[in-house]
Order: sequence, then C-alpha cells, then structure tokens
Amino acid sequence: MNHFIATFRHLLVGLITLCVLTACATTTPKEDQRLHKLAKLHYQIGVDALSKGLLPKAFEDLMESNEILPNQPEVLDALAYAWLLRGELHKSEAFYIKALQHGGGAATQNNYANLLNKLKRYSDAEKRARASLADPRYPNQDLAFINLGDALLGQQKYPEAIDTFRLARQFNPRSNLINIRLASAYSKNGQSKQAEALYRSVIKLEPQNRLAVDGLLTLLIQQHQTRQAHELLYAFAEQTTSTADRAWSYDQLHRLDQGTNHEKSRN
Repeated sequence: MNHFIATFRHLLVGLITLCVLTACATTTPKEDQRLHKLAKLHYQIGVDALSKGLLPKAFEDLMESNEILPNQPEVLDALAYAWLLRGELHKSEAFYIKALQHGGGAATQNNYANLLNKLKRYSDAEKRARASLADPRYPNQDLAFINLGDALLGQQKYPEAIDTFRLARQFNPRSNLINIRLASAYSKNGQSKQAEALYRSVIKLEPQNRLAVDGLLTLLIQQHQTRQAHELLYAFAEQTTSTADRAWSYDQLHRLDQGTNHEKSRN
C-alpha cells in the first residue's frame, strides 16, 4: 500500500511538473497576438522618436519591443541606427550583424553599408551595398547606389563611382545629395569642369546647401581661384539662416586670407 502511495505521488509530481513546463512554454493564440501588437506599437513609437531626434525615448521603446519579442530584425535594425546616432558605431555594428543573423533583408544590408563607410571599411561597405541591390524589390535603390558609390570613392575607384552615382540619379533625379556626391567623384577623377558645374547647379537651387558650398570651395582653392572662393563664402554667409553655418563661412574666409597672405610672403 505504501509502495502504491509513493508511486502515485511520484506520478502526480511528474504530471504537475509537466503541466507547469507546458504552460510556461506555450501561449494562447490570443496572447501571442496581443504580444505581437504590443511589440509593434513600441517599435512604431521608437521609430517615430528616432525621426524626431528623441534618442532616449527611441531607445526606451525599441528596447521594450525587443524584450517583448526578441530578435525582430526590423527592431534590431532600428536599434543599430539609434546607436549610430549616439556615436557608438561598434555597438551599432553589433546590432546590424544581429539583425542580419535573424533575417534582416536589403534595408539592413544598405544601412550596414552606410555604417561601414563611416568606419572607412570601404571594401566591406561595397559588399553590403551590392547585397542590398541584389534585391530588386528594395524601394530605396537610390540610397543603396549612393552607399555603393561612396564605398567605391573610398577605394579610389573613381570611374566606377561616377557610373554608380549616375545610376543613383536615375532612381532619384531630383536629389541634390546625389549631385553633390557625383560632383565629388568628378573632382577626384580630375574632371573639374563637370564637378564645378554640378556644384553650382545645386547652389543655384539651394543657396544654403553647405555641402555643395564646401565642395565647390575645395575645388576653387585647388585651382587657386581665390577671388571666386571669397565671393562664394561671402554669398553663403549672407544667404544662410544657420548661425553655425555663418560661423563656418567666416572661419573659412579667415583661413583663406591667411593662406593668401602666406602665399604673398613667399613670393
């Protein structure tokens, strides 16, 4: 009798343990759906915060989404971008790699290529950008071609970079960012006239575009066109509404004057 009771108790403990483990390991379809909705909501709030530059809020909601449903590739991708914005590039890379390991697609490949360009690992960036472009369904083809062009520029493959930026322009003809990148490639390839024409076309449309002004300024200084460089900087200082950009232009004018005076003293 005692043997029967002991055996029964053993079986009962085993059944209870099995029930507890089963309950912990599974969720009802309704609960699973609720978790997915909650994770998606936190993800959307986090991405919105990212777009507004609210990094602490973005981290809070993206991390919450990742806790509710771990290893969602789009959440890991967004966290990688958040770390990039925070300036912690190696943490950003770790999240991009994890996103790719968990099914991240063309968008993550392209975003990772952008990070690798910032890290000056141009050969790796080229591979990632090409992997992104291998998926013709990826909607931001222009951005992938920009990242590929930047990677080629970094490897001093200037003719290839020019062709790549031209392809990017086919997908987004109105992008002045692409024209600035293309002008930079022309300049580095020794095609100064094409570069100058492109920079000036951008500045005509966007007089406050500092990237274009900086690119043209570099070109003019290389060509010893000091007077035109002065005119460019004075015009930019008058046009810009940014205090930081105006300070930059005055600093460049000071540097330019110092260089001119140094050149005169040598002569």
